[in-house]
This record gives sequence, structure tokens and C-alpha cells, in this order.
Amino acid sequence: MRASLTRDTLLLPLQRIIGVVERRQTMPVLAHVLVEVDNQGRITLTGTDMEVEMIGSTTAESSDPGSCTLPARKLYDLLRALPADVRIDLKLEGERALLRAGRSRYTLVTLPTADFPTLDNIEVIGRLRIGEAALKALIERTQFAMASQDVRYYLNGMLFDMHGEVLRCVTTDGHRLAMAQTALPGNGNQARRQLIVPRKGVLELAGLLEAGEGEVELEFARNHLRVHREGVRFTSKLIDGKFPDYETVIPIGADHHVVVDRNVLRETLQRAAILSNEKYRGVKLELARGRMRIVAHNPEQEEAVEEIEVETAVDDLSVGFNVGYLLDALGSLRGERVTLRLRDAQSSCLVEGVPDEHARHVIMPLRL
Repeated sequence: MRASLTRDTLLLPLQRIIGVVERRQTMPVLAHVLVEVDNQGRITLTGTDMEVEMIGSTTAESSDPGSCTLPARKLYDLLRALPADVRIDLKLEGERALLRAGRSRYTLVTLPTADFPTLDNIEVIGRLRIGEAALKALIERTQFAMASQDVRYYLNGMLFDMHGEVLRCVTTDGHRLAMAQTALPGNGNQARRQLIVPRKGVLELAGLLEAGEGEVELEFARNHLRVHREGVRFTSKLIDGKFPDYETVIPIGADHHVVVDRNVLRETLQRAAILSNEKYRGVKLELARGRMRIVAHNPEQEEAVEEIEVETAVDDLSVGFNVGYLLDALGSLRGERVTLRLRDAQSSCLVEGVPDEHARHVIMPLRL
């Protein structure tokens, strides 16, 4: 195997996949990246942790076909440290790989390519195309509510729910729920499909996608999700479990409505959070006709009290929430104003943008 190309040409696909490679691995080969060169000079770089696989590709100016594995982090750090315009010559010599850059020479250890696990053979049962920017927005507007290391393993990821001409992304950690949706024109005849992508896969996919005008293709298998975008292929195993019936969690009949400027509420909550309890992060929203008082306390007997103007006919309602959950929801919405829909002090709050109807957030109350 041999390849000659510029440093930036090799660094770009490596940057896209390096996040998948864990620094500490139970299998030494998982700390490596699989480098393959075909007869047309196309180079593919594969990284995996057995759950998520990323493949980046580029083209060499001259090459000989073959394959090897290289220590991913060392290769990445070397390429980043080299000058941008330097030419790279990579050659496999026995059990070592020789990398030349100008007058510099580096020898890297390799491991048998037969030991490198890949996720090539998956049985695709469905496909759809979606705007890359739309998919990125769905993930960014909901990923913060995923659980982390919850014993309810099906919460440690994101639900992709495709029904008719709508794709929804939903996350919950049991205390809050985030949902965003986008239209899928031309997919109305497909049966409903739900799949849960694990947390790491969601985070890697969010970092891979860009807010451009292109499209990506999603492929569905029984146990995998695969995403194709220009120059990269992403594959993730799915969580085998049943996601909660999120539609029943969304409050119905919440007849107390509060409309408020999103940035004003966000800035007010950020100030009140400074004096909230560091463990529970609770703030109390006290509603009266046309105004909202935001109150926070902590064990040191410190207190924050703020009052802002709102549009509401609610009179004399007080309810507590985790201020971090409120701020996450407000940060993911896009409208200038938001609506809080409440029923009573013991019921969940539904947070929606105005007029943004494509994202909803449900937050459980706190007893303060």
C-alpha cells in the first residue's frame, strides 16, 4: 500500500471520524483507523468503537492499492502539527507504516487489518432523503434532553419517529421531554417507523452534519441507522428497546397560557439561577395578571426576586421548575416569544415558540 497526497487532503476525512475513536479501548485495534486504498486511488479511513462507525474518503494523487491500520490519535496529532502545504507520502513496509513529510520521516506501528471490525453487512429495509440542515436542526433542538447512563437504557438516546410525511426527533430523561419535527415531502406512503439512536451516535452525527443546502440519505436496518453525506458514511447500532409513548406526556387541557419575550425570560432566569440551590436548581414562577415573579433561594438564605411583564390572564398561580431545564428549552427555540402552557402547580409545563410550531418541550414541576 502506498499513497501520496497533501497534508490537508488526508487531514480532512480524519478530522470527521476521529471523534468515534476512543482513547482507551479494551481492544487495541479500536484505537486504530483502518486505511484502505483502491485501484482508482480512492482512500477510505474507517474509525469505530463497535457501536458507531464513521468512514471518511479522499483521493490520492498517486497510489498503490492495499490496506493497513494506523494509530488514530498519533496520526491525527502528527498531521495537525505539520505545515498545511506539505506533501505526505504514506507507505506500508512490513508491520510498520512509513510516513514522509518533506524532510521528516515517521514510523508508525500497524495491527492486522483482519482484526479490525466493520459494519459493512447490514440489511437495509428502508431509505429516505432529507435536507442536511433540517436534520441537524432537529438533533440540536432536542439532544440536550437525552438521559446519560440511565438504567432505563432506552432513554440514553434519541427517538427517530417517521410517520407519514413527518420526521420527529424526541428525547427525554424522565424529568423533561424535547420534541422537534420537520416535513418529509413524498414519504406519505411509508409505514410508521421508530428507532432509537444511542447517545454517542447522536452526538457524533450532530458534529458531522452541516447547515448547508445539501441533502443526506438515511438508510434503516433492523439494528442499524446509516447516514450518507458527501465524503462521509455514518453507521450506528440502535438501542433495542421501546421508547415511552411521548405523545401521552404532552399536557392536554393546560388552560393557563403565558406569552413572554423569550430573551427577556431567558436573561431573567440566568440571573436568578445564580442564587438558586446548587443541587436542585429550583426557581419558582409566581403568576399574576400581566406579570410574572421569578424567585430563587439557596441554603445560605440568599434570595433572587425578579419581575417581568407577560401576557396572561392567569391570576395567583405558583409553580416551581429546575431552572436549567427551562433555560435549555428556551435556548433551543427560535421565535422571539414563547408560550408557557400550565394547568396547576402539580402538572407539567409545555413550552412552545411563537409562532414556531415545530418544537415542543415538556418540563416536570418541582416542589419548592
